[in-house]
Amino acid sequence: MSTPKKDDTKQDVFDLYDDYAHCIRISNIYTHKPYNMKKIFLIMAIISTVLFTNAQDLKPVAYSDGTQKLNGLVTKNAGKKLPGVLILPAWKGIDQEAKDAAIALEKQGYTVFVADIYGEGTIPADNAAAGKTAGYYKNNYQAYQHRIELALEQLKKAGADADKLAVIGYCFGGTGALETARANFPVKGVVSIHGGLGKDSARTNGPLPVKILIENPAEDQSVTPQIMSGLVKEMNDGKADWQVITYAYSKHTFTDPKSPDYNEIMAKRAWEHTLMFLKETLK
Repeated sequence: MSTPKKDDTKQDVFDLYDDYAHCIRISNIYTHKPYNMKKIFLIMAIISTVLFTNAQDLKPVAYSDGTQKLNGLVTKNAGKKLPGVLILPAWKGIDQEAKDAAIALEKQGYTVFVADIYGEGTIPADNAAAGKTAGYYKNNYQAYQHRIELALEQLKKAGADADKLAVIGYCFGGTGALETARANFPVKGVVSIHGGLGKDSARTNGPLPVKILIENPAEDQSVTPQIMSGLVKEMNDGKADWQVITYAYSKHTFTDPKSPDYNEIMAKRAWEHTLMFLKETLK
């Protein structure tokens, strides 16, 4: 989903550098003078400062599950009793898409916490490792729900309004968003973004007293007609306030700019749908 606009300040700095470099080139053509290296270094120092500052927009939060250390991230507006959003990252752990979404949601007036599901020391190096680790939590859904619950507690400790909480998740995190609803955690709504939508057939359908938005790419091969049919039955059996939005010509990770599946138009629409849902649910 998350294709938030680039930080305006950062973009202004890059534009300034481009303009300055252009002027230097023109000046050199007509005056035959060498570039003013001191000024170039100054501009580059400003750019570095802006980039560093942007990287610090999220503050690290250490918490734990027993002896397992966990390392989440929280937005800088913590402590203001704003509506809160928990972000559950994709199967490789906290990534840039989750961080960008957190910063963008902060600008919309939400306190945001990015969960660490796997814990310190577990960073999947490739898809195979990610699939194995994520698979453990999918199969042991109660362990997944527990890690989500711990992250929700951190969101509350960050000062978010405990009566106005929502969860959004990408891919594996999208599965987690649905597990949040299945666990009946005290949130107002969940958003599953190209998440795994199925569950073990041995699990019975239970009440789903939250609003549920599912953003599903039309060409996601992991979501079969049988899985979608089972999801619809689960939603109806649970008497959920639910909605599925399907994004045409989109494959699994269509919201991630770094993915070959990225679909810019559909990703922007999905982001707007998420903002609309959060506004309706939390404000």
